[in-house]
Amino acid sequence: MSSSSVFAMLQENVSKPRFYKSLSSGETWKSKSMRIIPEEFLRSASGAIEHRVVFSVSWGNSWQLWLQRDKNNGGLFMEKEDWDEFVDDNLLGPNDVLFFTHQDTMFVEVRIYKQDLHVFKEIVSAPLLEAEPESELLNTNPQTSHAASSSGSVSGARQGYAPVLNVQNPEQYLFNPNNPYFVKTLTKKIDVLYVGHPVIEKYGLKFGPHKSPMYYIVRNQKHDAFTKIYGRNPCFTGWAALSKKYNLKQGDSVVCELERSGGVVTSVRIHFGNE
Repeated sequence: MSSSSVFAMLQENVSKPRFYKSLSSGETWKSKSMRIIPEEFLRSASGAIEHRVVFSVSWGNSWQLWLQRDKNNGGLFMEKEDWDEFVDDNLLGPNDVLFFTHQDTMFVEVRIYKQDLHVFKEIVSAPLLEAEPESELLNTNPQTSHAASSSGSVSGARQGYAPVLNVQNPEQYLFNPNNPYFVKTLTKKIDVLYVGHPVIEKYGLKFGPHKSPMYYIVRNQKHDAFTKIYGRNPCFTGWAALSKKYNLKQGDSVVCELERSGGVVTSVRIHFGNE
């Protein structure tokens, strides 16, 4: 897609408030100017974004960013730490273009385009991060996997897995190949597991009412939690506690397999990268 085609997208689907960000000369993605939420967008969203915002991307990841008003000009800015985390997690480069589309109260879909020679390509999977020498990437060889588990932390070794930075071929881990799924890469602050709009639309997902019970399944062990609905945006509680229990760290990736009963999502089966 050419640069003119990318920017022409601003004219599409104008029923939903949207804006875009790209770098001007002398800016970086961590410049203060990149953290402001445009006033026109806020007016179009009719007060739906005030104190925090949740960004979701097409591969299912979400980021919660707190907002505050600038004391000098009154502009609404994303907190630096939260925005910097989003920038780092998505490996944003100088020629990237980001499109932000309002979905519901405090929820915004982000589409990331990266320049490849003379065209822009939409990013539809998590950018690959460089693994540190001691980190173990996905390996389906039993002997290698055993060695990785043994060399991990005590907590990780007890659970019988080693966290991975990237999950390749996530379909191979599914308990039921017909189940919907997405790959979740852990971020720093999210204490609930959000299901992004692209995933919901792809599979036509339905969820129980607000505060209805659900559970996670990890190695056939159930962990009780609740479904919560904010606007039309579903999420599951207990994610922070589950991540701590299984020694998952920021940057680790897992496969989230959604199981349904009567057409409604009632459980999330978690798969680690070397199972």
